[in-house]
Amino acid sequence: MGLPYFEGDVPTKSTAQPGLEGVHVFTGRADSRSAAVQTAHEVYDAARAVQEAGLEIPGNRPDGWGARGYRPGWELDWPAATAGQWNTPYSWVRAADDDFDL
Repeated sequence: MGLPYFEGDVPTKSTAQPGLEGVHVFTGRADSRSAAVQTAHEVYDAARAVQEAGLEIPGNRPDGWGARGYRPGWELDWPAATAGQWNTPYSWVRAADDDFDL
């Protein structure tokens, strides 16, 4: 069995429209919460760099991590990012409550 799948949640806010906020979600395999946040940050930075260079954002890496897009004008709050083991909401398996940051 491979590494567990994680969900990384990163608070984000619009720099153009004060008060407009959200959460950017990343998913992929990692060996810890901190590794999940670090990898999410890496794929975000890569997506931003290629889009700003006028290139197409690459697909997912072999570990499942990737970014589908980059939205200029949105600032991600990486120090406030959290991660927890991800489970599909359509699964009969439920993650333990202590698997997630609240």
